[in-house]
Amino acid sequence: MTDSEAAGLGATTTEAAQLVGAAPDQRSTVVTPARWRRIAIDVRPLRHYPAYRRIFIGNVTSFFGSQLTAVAVPVQMYGMTHSTLWVGYLGLAGLVPLLVFALWGGALADVLDRRRLLLVSSSLMWAMTLALLLQALLGVGNPLLLLGLVAVQSAAVAVAMPTGSAIIPRIVARDEVPQANTLNYTASTAASVAGPLVAAVLLQYGVAYAYAVDALTFTLALWAALRLPALPPRESTDLGAGRLSDVVFGLRYLATTPVLLLSFAVDIIAMVLAQPRALFPAISAQRFHGGGIGWLYASIALGSVVAGLTSGWIARVRRQGVALIVAVVAWGLAVAAAGLAQRLWLCVLLLAVGGAADLVSAIYRQTILQTYAPDHLRGRLQGVFTAVVAGGPRLGDLRAGGTAVPFGLTAAWVGGGVACAVLAVLVAVAFPALARYTTTR
Repeated sequence: MTDSEAAGLGATTTEAAQLVGAAPDQRSTVVTPARWRRIAIDVRPLRHYPAYRRIFIGNVTSFFGSQLTAVAVPVQMYGMTHSTLWVGYLGLAGLVPLLVFALWGGALADVLDRRRLLLVSSSLMWAMTLALLLQALLGVGNPLLLLGLVAVQSAAVAVAMPTGSAIIPRIVARDEVPQANTLNYTASTAASVAGPLVAAVLLQYGVAYAYAVDALTFTLALWAALRLPALPPRESTDLGAGRLSDVVFGLRYLATTPVLLLSFAVDIIAMVLAQPRALFPAISAQRFHGGGIGWLYASIALGSVVAGLTSGWIARVRRQGVALIVAVVAWGLAVAAAGLAQRLWLCVLLLAVGGAADLVSAIYRQTILQTYAPDHLRGRLQGVFTAVVAGGPRLGDLRAGGTAVPFGLTAAWVGGGVACAVLAVLVAVAFPALARYTTTR
């Protein structure tokens, strides 16, 4: 499909959506199919773009499998060392390569064929999963080897993530990018709920079973990448093959583009100040008598899934900057309210509300980045996005755990949520470029 054909198809589907969503008799209280389609998640990108449909299937299945490995690796590490410190080293082993290679991988995505780069990075990820499976089958029992495999796999993920994100605007028409992002986030969030539950069953038989399922599901991601068309840079450029100067060039562009810079800033505010997950074990033990830990960890993701399934309205919002700010404020306030809840069901419900707001903010951040930035810079900016998305929650865990020591659990939890909401508003007022941003059709 050529770019002009994709644009033409996008215009046609937009007109069709308007016809489908034509206002029915206002006196009727029945939810007609037309009304439901305006509320329910928009699946048109899956119908209209075969390349996107294959990428979607590959991403969902591989993400589900990666959740099995995400549970199996710390379980195996603890079983080998009986040390929570060694389990903590896994986070460091994954974070450092991700931060470094996300920026470099984004630069590569701007100067190389994105299909080929996705294939190479995905193949390396698959190889590391197979290596994890092999060491588990052989019973190697070496924690340093486990750290090394996690580090290499994280580096491959750091290249694949910005590359895959930069591909979406090339295979989906501009006016359907928000719908494509919504589908991606909703499906991956659902996988993040199902993956750990399935992992808990498989781990009863051994960690090798989790690694094996991960390796098997990842073959669909490789198949999807193989079926992509060639995606060379659209514009001729004198950039090198991902040199340090190319990374710096992308960072300079970001620094001089207030809309994008502020979208990253509010994401950091949301994740660093209001992320409460590091407090879940302590809250479960002290407030809910040791119960509900599973519900606490699943609550945010469950809210995101519900929001995604009822996200038909998201693509119709033109003032996406305002919508992003409102979603971040809602996330902070919902988290703060959950920190005050004395009943488990209410805490879970409020966290789910926060998860719904978080999904909305994530969709608009990604959409603004993909549609605002020029194509020859999308890879590098997606690299920065990957580093922020990966680093923010981990810094949030550190913030939450650190402040709970001197101030207590409730103050650390509630104070972080309130600080997130207040600071997001202050940033929006002091730097109005993001609030003024309006998408074009």
